[in-house]
Amino acid sequence: MIELSHIEKRFGEALILDDISLSFAQGSVTALVGPSGGGKSTLLRTINLLELPTSGTVQIGDDRVELSPGRKVAWPVIQKIRCQTGMVFQNFQLFPHRTSIENVMEGLLVVQKWSRDKARDRAMELLTKVGMAHKADAWPANLSGGQQQRVAIARALAPSPKVLLCDEPTSALDPELSAEVVDVLGQLAAEGTTMVMATHDLRLASRIANRVVFLDAGVVVETGSAEAIFQSPEHERTKRFVSSISAAQTL
Repeated sequence: MIELSHIEKRFGEALILDDISLSFAQGSVTALVGPSGGGKSTLLRTINLLELPTSGTVQIGDDRVELSPGRKVAWPVIQKIRCQTGMVFQNFQLFPHRTSIENVMEGLLVVQKWSRDKARDRAMELLTKVGMAHKADAWPANLSGGQQQRVAIARALAPSPKVLLCDEPTSALDPELSAEVVDVLGQLAAEGTTMVMATHDLRLASRIANRVVFLDAGVVVETGSAEAIFQSPEHERTKRFVSSISAAQTL
């Protein structure tokens, strides 16, 4: 469903992603894990071209984009890829001047050109799914962090994307509020939603992901099931990372 081939990303002379090739099957849930600065968020954002790779190929379904240094990608091509994804950001990124339901409706009205009644029905359906129907008319400032993130997930799901991309969806939350978001993402995973998430949260990754990709210094070090990576990793670098994160999350 998603194919990344020979992805390289440079910021000036700095090499952030180094010749990464990965595929993500429909209905799969993949966690990108690794140290800060290892490239996981950048890799996640290359899938919907929020970060344009310096070179390589991105394909979602039948839509394919080839990139190379100095080659300009047309905006309609970028939009074709991007419209197939929903993005959940670390810091929610809700519109502060829109209520919960209006946040979910916004993209349907502005981008998809849905009627207001149809968009409202879809938004309420999704707010119900994420347990936020009772806060439909609340302002973001009056919601907890976990509630804001659940609204953000509903907003990302509104246009029925092929894949949900989550960039550190629980890192801005305390453990109790984080559990709310883990529950919602777990429900979506059980329903067969295709997801790729960059995360430091081993609880989230081990509970939801059926595949884990460990990145360090812009390179894929190891891939495998959540159980294999977190309980019996093969590479010494992966072992050190899992051990350090596990220790930190038990403090």
